Amino acid sequence: MKLIFAGTPDFAAAALSALHAAGHDIALVLTQPDRPAGRGMKLKPSAVKARALELGLPVSQPQTLRDAGARQALHDIGADVMVVAAYGLILPQAVLDIPPLGCLNIHASILPRWRGAAPIQRALLAGDAESGVTIMQMEAGLDTGPMRHVVRTPISATDTAASLHDRLMALGAAAIVEVLADPAAFPPCTQPEAGVTYAAKLDKEEARLDWTRPVAELDRAVRGYCPVPGAWTTLGGDLLKVWGASPADGRGAPGTVLEAGHDGLLVACGDGALRLSEVQPAGGRRLAASAFAAGRHGLVGQLLGTDPA
Repeated sequence: MKLIFAGTPDFAAAALSALHAAGHDIALVLTQPDRPAGRGMKLKPSAVKARALELGLPVSQPQTLRDAGARQALHDIGADVMVVAAYGLILPQAVLDIPPLGCLNIHASILPRWRGAAPIQRALLAGDAESGVTIMQMEAGLDTGPMRHVVRTPISATDTAASLHDRLMALGAAAIVEVLADPAAFPPCTQPEAGVTYAAKLDKEEARLDWTRPVAELDRAVRGYCPVPGAWTTLGGDLLKVWGASPADGRGAPGTVLEAGHDGLLVACGDGALRLSEVQPAGGRRLAASAFAAGRHGLVGQLLGTDPA
């Protein structure tokens, strides 16, 4: 097919690669403008732009698709379909109506659960047993369009947002290729009205660990906020990020360090304890919690999370 592709991060770049490998005529790639990144804050292209340039595909980075000129340029391409994956710009109805087969979105959840910006993380934080990818026919509402294809995957007790992201990225790339190979085999199906939830954007403050919460919830928080924004607490007034942890036996006042040694840090929670296996002190690098404990004395008995960051 002749298609327009719109996406920005790694999740979308994998789909772009798969569509190109499948032989589709990718007439244009839309992606977000280059953004400052790194210590030098130099402009960095998106993962999709970088991949498109590697493949020799034309790239456009409009600030908006709401002006008539941008819409006319898309119309003149004469694409059969537009594929959208984590693009980051709202597509007005006038754009959705341009391709004869409409616009297909690769969404990282089993709709209608987790419509919105952060479906992967919200599924982990909620303790969902499974996640998946929905190929959705786009309409003006927020992830409300008819479903064309759903692929499911279980969420394991050790999955992080990073590992689940990578699995869904591969599933989404394969699913969109499958749908475009024979669109008639995947007729649109209206989303059920029951079970709608919204995946709000993440922010740093919500990733602060509340040690009065149950250990299962804290375990999910460490995994769900990895790698962004990163679960965190404080120790002696300093920020301490927590990158790896697991539920463990232990009792004490919430936030109390019960053990500090070669097994890492054991921290009391609301109904048990969480064993920290990987941490990152303020201004430092990620390291094993056992190495962190070896470099500090008097950790046992200290309280995490009681001081301002």
